[in-house]
Amino acid sequence: MGRVKWTEKASSHIQSIQEYISRDSKVYALRYIKSLVKAAEKLEMMPFCGRIVPEFESEDFREIIFRNHRIIYRVIGDREDVEVLAVIHGARDLVKLFPEQ
Repeated sequence: MGRVKWTEKASSHIQSIQEYISRDSKVYALRYIKSLVKAAEKLEMMPFCGRIVPEFESEDFREIIFRNHRIIYRVIGDREDVEVLAVIHGARDLVKLFPEQ
């Protein structure tokens, strides 16, 4: 069983999402973030359950969808640890966020 590690970028995305939702409701923002993080926790047991990110066409980058957000990650190491790279709204252009891919 691997571990889920959040990059600084992904953590800042989570914080921004929470701040945005908090404008309307702090309670719903907290619930949403807790549910989003819980959705990513399943990657500990099933790191390859997400689909390959279509924009990158590489098996190294995968994603799971949580409501309107894409949780972008990669599986690293023999233990199949997961590194969450980004959490973005589904309407955003992923290629602009990761031009090096």
